[in-house]
Amino acid sequence: MTSSPIIDSQLTDIVGLRYSGIFPKDKEPSIRTLRSWTKLRRIPSHKGGHFVYYDAAELGVHIRTKLKVPARG
Repeated sequence: MTSSPIIDSQLTDIVGLRYSGIFPKDKEPSIRTLRSWTKLRRIPSHKGGHFVYYDAAELGVHIRTKLKVPARG
């Protein structure tokens, strides 16, 4: 019997998302880019009132599976 890894589901704001460790160091997208991706629904987000929160674990999986950019050439 194999056990699945436990993923810590913790919501964070947009600033915390940039520095959560899911993006390469010194190559984090800008806050403006993250807001644009949220508006275009390219990344998953959760809304509470007028605040927007992100689940870093959920977003990491989404980026690895859905946002792959094909190689040129």
